[in-house]
Amino acid sequence: MNIIERLRAPNGCPWDRKQTLETLRTPITEEAYELADAITKHDMAEIREEAGDLLLQVVFVASIAKDLGAFDMKDVVRGICDKLIRRHPHVFGNVKADDSDEVLRNWERIKAEERKEKHESTSILAGIPDGLPPLLKANRIQGKVKHVGFDWPAGEIEPLFDKLDEEIHELKDAANENDPEHMAEELGDVLFMTVNIARRLNVDPDAALNIVCEKFKRRFGIMEELAQSEGKSISDYTLDELDSFWDKAKNILRQ
Repeated sequence: MNIIERLRAPNGCPWDRKQTLETLRTPITEEAYELADAITKHDMAEIREEAGDLLLQVVFVASIAKDLGAFDMKDVVRGICDKLIRRHPHVFGNVKADDSDEVLRNWERIKAEERKEKHESTSILAGIPDGLPPLLKANRIQGKVKHVGFDWPAGEIEPLFDKLDEEIHELKDAANENDPEHMAEELGDVLFMTVNIARRLNVDPDAALNIVCEKFKRRFGIMEELAQSEGKSISDYTLDELDSFWDKAKNILRQ
């Protein structure tokens, strides 16, 4: 904290002094994604570094807020400590919770009580940020309503795949109608259901999609190298030839 305050002092760094809460929005988002990416790669050294970068943003926010007379870093730490104690009555109180599902139900109930005291919406979905990436938002929504019992029955996963097939069929119908709004809605249903399946399989859909994107990038990069080895651009080939390159790239990566 002292370092940030030194940087933001009158004789400190001009760039740090001109930052505001608004200008930190983008860096905060970027640092969070970089930390998430490091976790996906299981790179502990990078995780440590990126965690520090994200922590820096929190300290930066607290420093600016202190200058505005709103709060300081001690208030931030005190606030989260109080919240953790308040929302873990099964640890710091007399409430009983036998499993993680019961812990989450208690958590949501306590959050609703807190929002009621603040005269805010008590909807279980009220705390989900509007600006959350849609894939993550879908996962959060489904996880939230699960806590109150609105979820697919435990056990067989086949009914979820049946529902996905139904949504895909409806998307095909919308595509045949060539109605842009209807297609967008039905595609959204397919994606939402896919997230449901990922959640049931205990797979992070955002991480899973990122893995596939990185795999595609590696394969396509090899395709470009194969094209360059023949003195051509990737755009010089037919689709059939590119499909052949794709298969070669898959085989190279397997080896």
